[in-house]
Amino acid sequence: MNIDTNAFCTFLEAEVLGENAQDNLTITNISVDSRSLLNDEHTLFFALQGKNHNGHIYINELITKGVKYFVVSEDNLPKETSGVVYFKVKNTLAAFQKAANFHRSHFNLPVIGITGSKGKTVVKEWLNFLLNEEFSVIKSPKSYNSQTGVPLSVFGIEEKHNLGIFEVGISTIGEMERLEPIVKPTIGVFTAITEEHSEGFESVEQKIQEKIKLFTNVDKIVCEDDIRITSFLSKDKLYSWSFENREAQVFASLQNDTLIITPNAKPSFEVILPFSDNASVRNILTCITTMLLLNYSTEIIKHRIELLYPVELRLQLKDGLNNCTLIDDAYNADYQSLVIALDFLEKHKINKSKTVILSDVFRSGFEEAELYGLVRSLLLNNNITRLIGIGNHITEYLYGIPNTYLFKTTEEFLQKMSVEDFSEETILIKGARAYRFDKIVTALETKTHETVLEVNLNAIRHNLNFYRSKLESKTKIMVMVKAFGYGNGSFEIAKLLAHENVDYLGVAFADEGIDLRKAGVNTKIIVMNPEISAFSAMIAYDLEPEVYSVRELNAFLKVARERNCYQYPIHIKLDTGMHRHGFLTNELQELVELLKTTNVVEVKSIFSHLSSSDMPEYRDFTLDQINMFTKNADYLMSSLDIQPIRHILNTSGVYNFSAYQMEMVRVGIGLYGVGNDEEEMKQLHNVSTLKTRIMQIKEIEDLESVGYGRRFRAVGKTKIATVPIGYADGVHRSWGNGVGYVLINGQQAPIVGSICMDMLMVDVTAIDCVEEDEVIIFGQDLPVTLIANRIKTIPYEILTSVAQRVKRIFYEE
Repeated sequence: MNIDTNAFCTFLEAEVLGENAQDNLTITNISVDSRSLLNDEHTLFFALQGKNHNGHIYINELITKGVKYFVVSEDNLPKETSGVVYFKVKNTLAAFQKAANFHRSHFNLPVIGITGSKGKTVVKEWLNFLLNEEFSVIKSPKSYNSQTGVPLSVFGIEEKHNLGIFEVGISTIGEMERLEPIVKPTIGVFTAITEEHSEGFESVEQKIQEKIKLFTNVDKIVCEDDIRITSFLSKDKLYSWSFENREAQVFASLQNDTLIITPNAKPSFEVILPFSDNASVRNILTCITTMLLLNYSTEIIKHRIELLYPVELRLQLKDGLNNCTLIDDAYNADYQSLVIALDFLEKHKINKSKTVILSDVFRSGFEEAELYGLVRSLLLNNNITRLIGIGNHITEYLYGIPNTYLFKTTEEFLQKMSVEDFSEETILIKGARAYRFDKIVTALETKTHETVLEVNLNAIRHNLNFYRSKLESKTKIMVMVKAFGYGNGSFEIAKLLAHENVDYLGVAFADEGIDLRKAGVNTKIIVMNPEISAFSAMIAYDLEPEVYSVRELNAFLKVARERNCYQYPIHIKLDTGMHRHGFLTNELQELVELLKTTNVVEVKSIFSHLSSSDMPEYRDFTLDQINMFTKNADYLMSSLDIQPIRHILNTSGVYNFSAYQMEMVRVGIGLYGVGNDEEEMKQLHNVSTLKTRIMQIKEIEDLESVGYGRRFRAVGKTKIATVPIGYADGVHRSWGNGVGYVLINGQQAPIVGSICMDMLMVDVTAIDCVEEDEVIIFGQDLPVTLIANRIKTIPYEILTSVAQRVKRIFYEE
């Protein structure tokens, strides 16, 4: 897009700094992420600031990448840089939103603005599918509905578009008023309202009132006839649907898999549903009502609704054969989501080689030659090692890119290429639904066992930011990824944490750190339980040891001298009362004398560990630990004339004793969604869901037994489901024999009899279910904290017990 510099500055109330400010700027990319590979000489970068991030610190790095245009709020900027222009504002986030508003003001097109608690992305994607034959649609990519996501979506509007569909989410009061003028919707859509994500509001009613501020200037508002919503809306703008109220603009009734639709003052018609679950039916009704508002014929509505497809909201990381990592995005291939997927590939690549398997790409309103020119540039800018294109158009327009293999169909690719053609690479598999790229995922994926542990990377990011919100901006953060990331998986989580700029990662043993280094993780790593035999390997892989005794320090010094080390970083552990390991007070003088006589090592941090920071009854003991640590750390610092990082707070310490955060804190179990009290748990998102499927269902007679030792006897006819997961997968045997349960279709199914090595059995007599239905072992609605309490253990043990033979799937929504 071309920007009139003077008008832009006036709109943003910005001061221009730089000798080469032009009257008009050609901008092809708006960026708030310094790590994006798309940052170049035509990028306008907004240096956003928050409690725990500051985009200004990346300006020098971005200038070296060729970026010339920056929106900033700080004074201390790189100077004497030829061609660089700064737009100086008071607040960069406000300016970012104003800039999107400025861009939106240049286009006069109808816009559907979607908000609600659930269903926003599904309704947006379905409306795009239902309307795109008549309209050239610009829509939010994936779930870009936040204070930064909405502006980024709106920046995509071009002259070719004649309809916008944008979803908008908020987390607290005041946010929607900033987003409404950016979206400027002409039609409002309100999806389902729930209690979820209500932390920033006093009540559901307040959340609804804040959300409907998106509809301040709309002509009509589509929603369910829900009094909680409609009581706040103007009746002349309301266009509602209902199962109960025949006065609604659209009345509906459900018969089996058929919706009978009766529009106000029009004949009824029937729509065959592609999905029958409650959420999908309501989302479909919202889409039908929107189409009726837009005067679509009943025949078009009936035909297109039958063609609706499940919306996959997640980018999934999976293990592939031959040491490959797969990114499964096999159900959509529009240009905007390709940009997001390539960024995800760069963030999470385990291997240096990056392969993209891509189908024909869609971008509404663009001629094919122009669209594939953009795709070609995008792939080249992202330094893709190998491209595999599948489809008639991609084979025509992307011919000639180095190391590219082109096929007309998915079947041709599967016939001509084999598993052996892929080795030690990260592979993005991204295709339009019609190309059935799920077949490619199946061919390249390892471990097709039905039992999986799904790990939500968005939830990890949320939990990290929750603990960061307890800290001062200057406080460093160390995250524990030991024990295979508390059972969740280390490489993928470490990659995410590196991308989130944590200061240190913590592992238990050297081999865990070495594996992370081999996977390309460059963040500083502290080994918390270093074995003397591993010192040489630790130095070779830049791993920093915890030092807890004179004997260990002498052993490390010997190895470090042999390696000609100078000021190699070490971390001194003090024992302040947990009595696991660490220097006692009476050992500190010997430690000081030893460190005074060497320059082989450098004390980077001094730390200790709280034993009871999650237990209010031991608050005084915890404070005594902190006081002892402070005293002993001060002694070391003054005796050695050093200023190292100090850290003593663990997860519960951050939550309960944040006043003692010092220079760094350590976050462990909290990152994975487990807090130590109800209030803390309310702030955290569930990270891990262990799930499988029903293998077999059978009916047994009265008094018949189930499992080893006949520990369960049926009372009357009983329906038993066998589930393919057992104690070898990490389900504790003590959770069996009627103590525990699983969830099937949202209902509790008691575990009956003894849990076997690879299977368990559950009573499903009262549950409507069939073979292959999903079974939740633990997750959002069956938390590990509940299981731990029932079997008298701790959540750590539940999480870390999940066997590595269980397939992990990492995803971002």
